[in-house]
Parts: sequence; C-alpha cells; structure tokens
Amino acid sequence: MTAFDFRPTLNAPDDDPYLWHEDIEGERALDWTASQSARTLGHFGGTQFERDRAALTAIFDRPDKTPQITRHCHYLYNFWQDARNRRGLWRRSTLAAYMKADPQWEALLDLDAVAVSDGEDWIWGGASIEPERRERAFLRLSRGGSDAVVHREFDLKSLSFVADGFNLADAKGGVNWLDPDTLLPSSAFGDGMATRSGYARTVRLWKRGADPLTSAAIFEADSESLGGSERLWFIATPAFFEMIGHTGDRSGPKIQSDLPRDARWNGFGDWLRVRPRKPWTVGGATHAADALIGISLSSFIAGEHSLAALFESGDRRSLQSFIWNDGKLIISHLVNLVPHFEMFTPSRQEWTRRALDTVPAEGTVHLWSFDAERHQTNGEVLVSAQDPITPPQHFLIDLNTAPPLSAPVILRRSPEHFDASGLVVTRHEAVSTDGEMIPYTQVGQASGNGDAPVYLTAYGGFGVSVLPYYNSSIGKLWLERGGTCVVANIRGGGEFGSRWHDAGRRQGKRLAHDDFAAVAADLVRRGITLPRRIAAEGGSNGGLLIANMLTRYPERCGALFCKMPLVDMRRYTMLLAGTSWIDEYGDPDKPEEWIFLKEISAYHAATPGQPYPPILLATTKRDDRVHPGHARKMAAKLQALGYPAYFYEPGAGGHGYGKNNRERAAFNALGNNFLRSAIGWQADGVR
Repeated sequence: MTAFDFRPTLNAPDDDPYLWHEDIEGERALDWTASQSARTLGHFGGTQFERDRAALTAIFDRPDKTPQITRHCHYLYNFWQDARNRRGLWRRSTLAAYMKADPQWEALLDLDAVAVSDGEDWIWGGASIEPERRERAFLRLSRGGSDAVVHREFDLKSLSFVADGFNLADAKGGVNWLDPDTLLPSSAFGDGMATRSGYARTVRLWKRGADPLTSAAIFEADSESLGGSERLWFIATPAFFEMIGHTGDRSGPKIQSDLPRDARWNGFGDWLRVRPRKPWTVGGATHAADALIGISLSSFIAGEHSLAALFESGDRRSLQSFIWNDGKLIISHLVNLVPHFEMFTPSRQEWTRRALDTVPAEGTVHLWSFDAERHQTNGEVLVSAQDPITPPQHFLIDLNTAPPLSAPVILRRSPEHFDASGLVVTRHEAVSTDGEMIPYTQVGQASGNGDAPVYLTAYGGFGVSVLPYYNSSIGKLWLERGGTCVVANIRGGGEFGSRWHDAGRRQGKRLAHDDFAAVAADLVRRGITLPRRIAAEGGSNGGLLIANMLTRYPERCGALFCKMPLVDMRRYTMLLAGTSWIDEYGDPDKPEEWIFLKEISAYHAATPGQPYPPILLATTKRDDRVHPGHARKMAAKLQALGYPAYFYEPGAGGHGYGKNNRERAAFNALGNNFLRSAIGWQADGVR
C-alpha cells in the first residue's frame, strides 16, 4: 500500500513540508521547477504543440493587426510587437497617417536593442509623457515582466535616455509629472517606503537634480495601507476596497474629503463623480449603493451637500466605467449584460444628460478618451466593439457634435484570426446551489452530438466584469476545430454591481465556485456535453476557482488548467502582495475568518483517493504579484498524493504569459494541448 504524505491538512494547516518552494530563487526549488517543466513539455510539447505555437505566433505577429493608440497633442503613440520586434518598438504617427492602409511610423525606442545594450531582460511597462512641453517622458521597464519597474527619463528630441535625469530604481509604484522639472513619485524605491504588501506608502516632491531618497515626503500612508491643478489629490488605500482622499498642493495634503471610504470616485476640475458601495446618507437624502452622484467639490468642502443623482443601479443594471472628457462625464453601464453609454455635463443647477445612441450597443463594447492628457481632451473618444466571433472594430466619435451625434468614423477593422463558419453565440443561465441564476455565454456549432469538447472559463473576483470577447487563441485552437467555448459570469465579478461582487467574496467566495460548477452541470443537463469533455481554465483569482473545482467538484470536469493561482489560503497574506487582498478573501490569522477561508484553501483540502481530473498548474518565476510558490506547492502535494498533476514555470512573464509573442503563444498552446489531450480530443479532428 502506498504511504501518502497528506500534509498540509485542514486539521494541521501549518505543518507544510513544501515551504522550500516559496524560496523563488532557491537552488532546490529551481531544480524542481526545471525538471517539472521539462516533464510537462515532454508530455504535451510534441508536434501538435509546435504547430499550435506557430499558428498563434503568426496571429500575434500579424502586420495588419490593429495598433492600439493614445494621443498626446499632434502625435499618436503605439507600442508594437512582431516577429522583428520581439520585445517591442515604441513609435508614433499622426491621425492622418494612421487612417491610411499602410501608415508610416516614427520609431522612438527599440526595446530589443536596449535590452541587449543593457544586458537586461526588459519588458515594456508603459510611458508617461510630460504634458506641458511634451519633450520628455519617463519609461517604465520591467525585469522579466514583474510588477516592479524601473523608471527612466527619455528625451523625445534626441531619442535617448537622460543619463542624469529622473531615473528610479526597480520598485513597485508609480510616478506623476507635476511640471517639466518636478515629479511626484509614489514608488517604494527606498527603505521604509513600502507597505506590508510591497506597495508605496509615500508621495515625494522630487525636483530635477535632487536626490530622490532625500526629497521631501509630502504625503505618507500607514504601513498597513495598500498603496496619491495646482490642486493635487493624495489618495491612501487602507484596504483594497477603501480610499481616503485629501486635496492639497505641492506642499502636501490640506483637506480630507468627507466621502465614504468604500466609495469609488474621481474628479475633473471642481467636479466629482461618486459611486458609494453602500447606501450613503448626506444632506438629508440617502443615495443607494452603486448610484452615481455628481458633486461640486468646492461646495461640498464648504458644507453644501446638494448632490445630483445621475444614475441608479438595479438588479441587473449596473455601472461599469467612468471617464471625464472635455469637462463631461461619460459612463458605461450594463443592462442584463448589454452595454449602454451616457454623457453628463455638470452644472451647479442641474447636470444635463445625453444618451450616446451612436455608440455600438451589441457585443462587448469599450469606450475611452482619445487623448491621454485629460486637460487636453476635446470630446473625441475611441470605441472598440467586438463579440466572440467578430473581431474588434475601432471607431472615433466626436461627442461635441450637436444632437444627433454624427456616425462613428471607423479607424480600423481587426483581421479575422480563425474560421468562424457555422459558429453561433447564445446566452443561457444556470441555477446555482442557492437558487441564484448564473448567466453564461456559449459559442460553438449550432448542432452537436451531446459530447462537445467544451472550454469553460470564469474569473469571479474583485468586482471585475468578464464579458465574452474575440479570443484569437481559443478561436484558433478550440472553436475552429469544432469545440465549444463558454464564459461564465459567476458571482464575485462586477457584472451586476456591488451586490454581485459582495455575494462572491470573503464568506461568499465558496458560492462563486458553486456558480461555476452549476454552469458545468447545466451544460450537461442541456445535452451539450459530458463532464469528462469539459476542460476548465482560470488564472490568478480564477486559478483559485480552478483549484477548488479540483477539490470540491472533481466530477464536473475532465481537465483543469490552473494559471498563476492562489491556492494556499493559509499563508497567502505572507506572500508578496497577498496582504492587499484581505478585503476580497479574509484574514487567515483571524480564527473566525480562517473558518471560511479553509473551505476554499484547495492546498489543504487535497486528499488521496479522490476522483481528481488531470490538472496543469502554471506560473512564472517573475510573478511578483501572486507568489509562484502557490502553484509549485500544489503541484508537489498532488504528485505526492499520486494524482496526474503537471507543472510549468517559464522564467519570464510576470503575472502574465511571456515577454514576447512567441512565449505567449507557447504558454497558450501548451495549456490547450494539455486540455485537449486530457479530455480525449486528440482523435476528434484536431489539425
């Protein structure tokens, strides 16, 4: 009889024989990850994997893909990756050139060349252009894709780095321009500047030529926090879903805002929009949770609490996003997952409302300001519209035209990346364990024989809405080959507002996993497939979901792909950014909260003799958000218990899938090849 090592267990959660996996760069751990990755590639990295990797790389490298753009004054900026520019090329053009079939671009920075010159594994983290003169920018460069970045000042005239400029060492955090010679760094680049979760706790006033380490701290948050015209906003986040705002100037904060800590808000000039998470009584009126409220900041500070109610959420009517453009507030909301957009113009008497009827209202639609600099916006917005079988189209809309709005100008149509012939998109609902109806979107052939190979995914956390989109990888490797794809809107997400999120966090996180299992069961009930033919995938918080499908609902799926997961809920607050997520999951150091946390700690719940399906756990060594020890330890324990568990850990990618298109293609191809193999789909026409 095989003697299994059950540790750690729910009854002895701290007796953990795999703690050595938490030493990210430890020799023993790296030897193990190398051998495990080689084993996984040996099983699933054959000819089909190589074909799939090549197919996805070709898609990601296509020269006719749509360049994503932001505008700074006269220039459109884009970061581009293809077969020649693997790490990427930062470049710019003009709108007139961009609208041509073959636009011409001015190359600003070749990241591949910089990486070679520096001898560093640089990955692009973005750029911020000084908004007054637009002659300088600071670039964010990440080693291997980690969240921590190096800030380096770049001269847009000489196209070179400024040797003695605004340069900051590797750290988590950000930097904002105050003027051409002054920055406001909120970066944890020095001793005592980081919170327990590794994020910045100070804002400093850094003048050109000064030492950033000795620059004055003009704002300081508590070490337990998670992370601030000449009116400046200083923002502290004592918990993930809490904000404390102060207004002030470059000498520091002056006045603390009298807004609910759990509200979400932002401002433009003297105007604020506020979305309380719970009912808020102010000025003799009570505003419901998830309502949208307009406020004059100066009047509010003066004690005048006459607030404008702009929007009220409903059971399946919820706010999604908010932007300011040319002094107007534009909101996006969903009505039973269908997108709608409205624009509000602030006034001390009454905010005027205008429905944006020309914005596409089908599929998944996103709207954002064309101009990166909020003080330069002129009413032009970009819109992306897509659905699971229709690639994105990008539109330009001028919101300052008189009603009715002019028709959107099509800037780009993305090319088709897979054959969608015969595919249909349908929406359904499953009944969860407590009777809640859980929506899901299904994409596949109109007819089937009851055993369709199904790719099933969800996220269910942090109030993030997951809407079905044009997924080139799944389209090419799954749908084009006769498979079915399902995206579930489980609780914990933001699809139906705070109510939906709250129902699936902390004590309710278990319910979110029940929702996913209910969708899997509903696919079987409807005659779409069989449990052994369901391949489920999820990452990060979705990786926690997949791990719980293994331990709580092993009979519902035939294979599981668990990416960058949280798995050890006993120690997650001790690992990297984990403590910042207590609002979402709970605190394992509190006995009353460990009671519900242990119910979702798959690492402790795994026991021998269960009908666990095959699972692939994957992470990256450079993930400094969700510790790679989670996936490492879970794979090691499952293998010790005798289960078909595989592990894969590339060296780069951060909380993502690689530093270039080929590495991202490899990660996706390997995961899908594993899933198809595990559900027995290799003989079903995969080519």
